[in-house]
Formats: sequence, C-alpha cells, structure tokens
Amino acid sequence: MNTGVRITAFAAALAAAFGTAYAVGQGMGPVVAEAEPARHGGHTDEGQGEARGGHDGHEGESGGTPSAPGGLQVSEAGLRLDLETQRVEAGRNTELRFAVVDEKKDRHVTAFRREHGKELHLIVASRDLTTYRHLHPVRAADGTWSVPVRLPEAGGYRVFADFTPDIKGARGLTLGADLAVSGPADPDPLPAPSATATVDGYEVTLTGGLRPGTGSELLFGVAKDGEPVTDLQPYLGAYGHLVALRSGDLAYLHVHPNGEPGDGATKPGPEISFTATAPSKGAYRLFLDFRHEGKVRTAAFTVHAGGPAAERTPAGGDEEPGHRH
Repeated sequence: MNTGVRITAFAAALAAAFGTAYAVGQGMGPVVAEAEPARHGGHTDEGQGEARGGHDGHEGESGGTPSAPGGLQVSEAGLRLDLETQRVEAGRNTELRFAVVDEKKDRHVTAFRREHGKELHLIVASRDLTTYRHLHPVRAADGTWSVPVRLPEAGGYRVFADFTPDIKGARGLTLGADLAVSGPADPDPLPAPSATATVDGYEVTLTGGLRPGTGSELLFGVAKDGEPVTDLQPYLGAYGHLVALRSGDLAYLHVHPNGEPGDGATKPGPEISFTATAPSKGAYRLFLDFRHEGKVRTAAFTVHAGGPAAERTPAGGDEEPGHRH
C-alpha cells in the first residue's frame, strides 16, 4: 500500500458514514479465501468463502431487470440490522455479533428460511474492495448472531446480512451496516481490470462483462496447473457463487449461476456461467467462489459496466480492454 497517505480508523469510519469512496484507481489486490465446508450444505466454524442468491439486488437466471441494489440501507421492510460489534482491531480474532430486529415489535427476529443450506449469509468487505469474507454465523435462541472474524487491514468496512425472515409474505433482503477496523489505515486503489485471476494455484479466466440495465453473461473458466478443472464440487447447491459490489457505495449485487448440479445439463467445470444485470454504470468488484478438492477458493475481478471503456473490451465484446480482468 502507499504508505505516504495514512488515515486513522476514526477517519475511516467517518468516511464510511458519509459514503466516501475509497475504491478508485488501478492495481490488483489480494483476495482472502476462507475455510470450506466439510460437505455440501455444511460449513466449518468459519464457513467463509461462498456466496448465495435470492435477495434484493440479485439477478435471477433469466437476467431480467434487477431490483434495487441491496446493502445500501440498514433497515427495510420493517426490519433493521443491529450490528452490536461496530469496531474491531485489525489482525486480531474477534467475535462479530449482530441481530435482525423487527422494528414494529421491537424484538429480534428468531425465525429464518433456509436458503442454500443456511438461514443467513454474511458478507464483510473493505471499502477499497481488497478484503472480502463470506461468513455463516450461528444464531442463538434469542436471535443474536455471532461469528469469528479476523480482518487484516484497518479502515472502513461494510457488513451485509443476506436473509429471508420466516414470515408470511416476506421477501429476501440484504441489509448493510458500517464496521470500523482500528489501526493505521491506508486504503488501496481499486484493483485494475484483468481477464485472469490466480488463487491458490488455480487460474480463473473471465469472458463477458456487466451491462447497466440489461442482462449479460459472465463466463468463468477454472484451470489448475494449466489443465481445465472438470470435477468442481457442488457448494451450497451450485458449482460457483458470485457476489458483485459496486465501487464507491458498495451496492450489493448477488447473482445465481446458470444451471445446477444434477440438472442433466450443467457440467462440473471447467466453465461456470452466470447472467447478471448491473444497476448502473460504474466499476464493480466480482467475487467468485468455487470448490475443488474439498476446499473453497475465491477469485476476484474488477469490471466496468457501461461507458467507453466497457465498449472496447475484447472479452465477449462486453467489457473494456483496459478494464477487464
């Protein structure tokens, strides 16, 4: 990181509160892959590294017009994300605690519908979009959720709770809240677009790109040691999961894969296909989770939706040349 500019965690928290965008510029940053579940639908204590869909700001497989992006509001539809842990220390193991509150009844929600094997999925991302966690917290009987987390860098973060309450007529929601990580902070620029990402010995390539207001295909190819991976393992009901965060406000866009294991048409690699619609022009960070040899890895890409850069992208004719990954 550029050590010439350093900010305090307090300043980072203020910046987050006023919607300041740390994510600008160029450069490829690290993506932290988390522990994998012991089996399909189950998780280790960390339960990190995978994504899921079905809520606000998500794309259906039809690729139609998306609903409003999720994660921009702390409360919606009478429910509020109450983040009990609002500040943690960089590099230290911490228990993150929160609850979903029914504002009308002024009490914790204790019943949730299980989707992709879990009642709630938690995303934690730094505002510079170089640190990403997908967690599966544990719910206590009183509706309090908790999960261990260790965040490597100080600065501003956003926490996203992705869930559907078990209430008649309820829809899926993604609520967001700010998290401050204390310590000297120096946010990185947004990693530069590239058509290839490497993680843990795997090379993942991206063809296609995002378009504002219309569906387009994102096709990821997975290889290891130069050979296509053709035996990807199901992870929460799919061969891959994708989360997209818009640079700046960190609007949350969740995407379902096209097809699923056992449908008679979807192969276990090397390609994983998604259809997505960007809610607006701008830069987005894509986090792809896939499972192979019993472990979940996360590959990250930067893409631009709309604008001159996107029009001249070679991959699939949808992305921009200097702004693909």
